[in-house]
Amino acid sequence: GSNVQALQTTATFDPVTDEFIIDTPNDGAIKWWIGNAALHGKFATVFARLILPLQGKGGEPADMGIHAFIVPIRDLETHAVLPGIEINDCGHKIGLNGVDNGALRFRSVRIPRDNLLNRFGDVARDGKYTSSLPTINRRFAATLGELVGGRVGLAYSSVGVLKVAVTIAVRYALLRQQFGPPKEPEISVLDYQSHQHKLMPMLASAYAFHFARAYLVDMYSEMKKTNDEDVTADVHVLSSGLKSYITSYTAKSISICRESCGGHGYAAVNRFGGLRNDHDIFQTFEGDNTVLLQQVAGDLLKQYQQKFKGGTLSVTWNYLRDSMGTYLSQPNPVTARWEGEDHLRDPKFQLDAFRYRTSRLLHSVAARLQKHMKTLGGFGAWNRCLNHLLTLAESHIESVILARFIEAVKSCPDEKTREVLKLVCDLYALERIWKDIGTYRNVDYVAPNKAKAIHKLVDYLSYQVRLVARELVDAFDVPDQIIRAPIGMQSEAYAQYTQGVGFYRQPT
Repeated sequence: GSNVQALQTTATFDPVTDEFIIDTPNDGAIKWWIGNAALHGKFATVFARLILPLQGKGGEPADMGIHAFIVPIRDLETHAVLPGIEINDCGHKIGLNGVDNGALRFRSVRIPRDNLLNRFGDVARDGKYTSSLPTINRRFAATLGELVGGRVGLAYSSVGVLKVAVTIAVRYALLRQQFGPPKEPEISVLDYQSHQHKLMPMLASAYAFHFARAYLVDMYSEMKKTNDEDVTADVHVLSSGLKSYITSYTAKSISICRESCGGHGYAAVNRFGGLRNDHDIFQTFEGDNTVLLQQVAGDLLKQYQQKFKGGTLSVTWNYLRDSMGTYLSQPNPVTARWEGEDHLRDPKFQLDAFRYRTSRLLHSVAARLQKHMKTLGGFGAWNRCLNHLLTLAESHIESVILARFIEAVKSCPDEKTREVLKLVCDLYALERIWKDIGTYRNVDYVAPNKAKAIHKLVDYLSYQVRLVARELVDAFDVPDQIIRAPIGMQSEAYAQYTQGVGFYRQPT
């Protein structure tokens, strides 16, 4: 589950034999969804509570918190399950059935003391516990910090899945013709404004996520090289936010792409079903998306507190220093009415709008939490404001994504490519502003005439992106052997599709 700090599996040190005894105390503590466990795994890294007997108050056992242990689960020669270990297959899943997921229960399984992964805490032969980190919470945070790589990997992979889905949908929409003016040829379905509205912002988002994930990977690499505590904290929250935001967006987008391809999108050979089923779990493993967004919101509140204490802010959060001051003043009534295209496509206006929204949400939720804590306590206040907090976290992540996209446009060395990227970036930014236009209208950040102009410009930009849509998806450079959907191939899509179900090419 998500509450890792409350895991019940125990690892009790036996000073007589110099071993840890691994136990599953009840059925609710059975380890579930363990990859490679059901059929093939030989070892498991097990998170368990490290228990030291007779070292607590009054001679009671001392619980030192969650630690990681290497536990052999099968004989290396015979492949037989070892004594004291029960393994069962979790059964058929919605997707990813190439991975065998198993459930594990431990009954007094003994492992050598050396099998404790002791980077953050160690037990000596005499049972004495030592750690460079003074508290259970600090040790727990450091232990979980090692899992950041999984979230980085999921965000990275999810962008790849989105690119595949969008590529299939766009190529088919360009190929598929349906209806048209009287006595004229049928037109491509991507020439319909409704289809552009579905797919072009999604294509823009795929580009935005591409540059955001590159930034995340760079930050992660810096973290691994330097072990800098500030960078580590930044990457932990950034990876949580991007993993949550991108995987949720991709999951919804796959379904839209499927619908956009009509009946042929329903054919298994055209991949949408497989993509949707295999990707669906991305929203849950390596951290439930809703829980991860709460981590982002919690860190934003901590940074907000630092702001007013005069402390320093982490790199990704630095914009709060200026934008919070902007929020505390009233929106400029003149700029709120500016509706010219040059203004709306100005990166400064776009990024300021994103950051203004985040700052406004942060300030208002902080006030709400303070108010409700007086009567509901910390947990109750958090739950009362939870939807507000999730919106705040998503808003912040969108600000980070847009900032990276704008930077990528600026640094693009080729002028023509830069122009196209600017077009795509403008669509991403303005479509997001339009989707949350109520927030901007409620505080008069955007006047009615400006809101209308943004709406019109989003439609226009979607049309402009449609004109280069083929080139944009081709630029993803996803090989046909990865696409594998006949309707998404670069050439002879219909021929590959019809021949795939048994029709032979007509002789010419």
